[in-house]
Amino acid sequence: MSTASRPRAPALRAPRPVPAGRRAASKPGKIDGVVARLGGDIARGAFAPGASLPRERDLESSLGASRSVVREAVKILATKGLVSVGPRVGTRVQPRRDWSLLDPDVLRWISHAGIDRDLLLALDEARSVVEPGAAAIAAARATDADRGRIRAAYEAMVAACDDPPVAIAADKAFHLAILDATHNPVLRGFRVAVDAILDAVFEATIPMLRPNLPNHDAVARAIEAGDAEGARRAMDAVLGRTSALIVAGRESAR
Repeated sequence: MSTASRPRAPALRAPRPVPAGRRAASKPGKIDGVVARLGGDIARGAFAPGASLPRERDLESSLGASRSVVREAVKILATKGLVSVGPRVGTRVQPRRDWSLLDPDVLRWISHAGIDRDLLLALDEARSVVEPGAAAIAAARATDADRGRIRAAYEAMVAACDDPPVAIAADKAFHLAILDATHNPVLRGFRVAVDAILDAVFEATIPMLRPNLPNHDAVARAIEAGDAEGARRAMDAVLGRTSALIVAGRESAR
């Protein structure tokens, strides 16, 4: 075979540079770690509202992260309302009133830093706007499977009264099953927010779960009976006892 007739080898191409954003996206674990570190620091007051975060190169050094990771993490914190980013002013910490307080990460950081009773009351007040109405709708629309899940969650609460972590999981399952039983896509959209609120509130109130069990049972029975107003009143009673416990804790702390 002549040299002229031999097939020509394909030319080698230099690898294309990967955009910084894509490189950062390939390290979700690293980004999540930086977000959690900075978010936790902000929640515990390491950076006061209005204060600037350290410069990028300083964050890179202290966090052991690349510039792209730090930038992506700051963007995420900005979407959660913890910081604002602007030209010539850098990255500034926002006051708590601007934080996304229904974001599970934000609530977890605040809880770890020591959540105050006023915020607990505000979260419980938000529940009181959504959950009694959801219970009433669930009474009208729940399927047999929905009612079974609500009842099973209640029975799990009863069985786990002396095991707080299991009791918290069962209590959350009870309330979230009621949201699901509404078969309303908008109310179901509150699931993540309510889940986050329950985590924060239950940490303070779960030791007093046993006295509130009859109210939970009344909610389940009303839903099983298709009694919308009964379900609403029973859920009001559940939340009323929780609020009373939070208020009592706030007064005793003064």
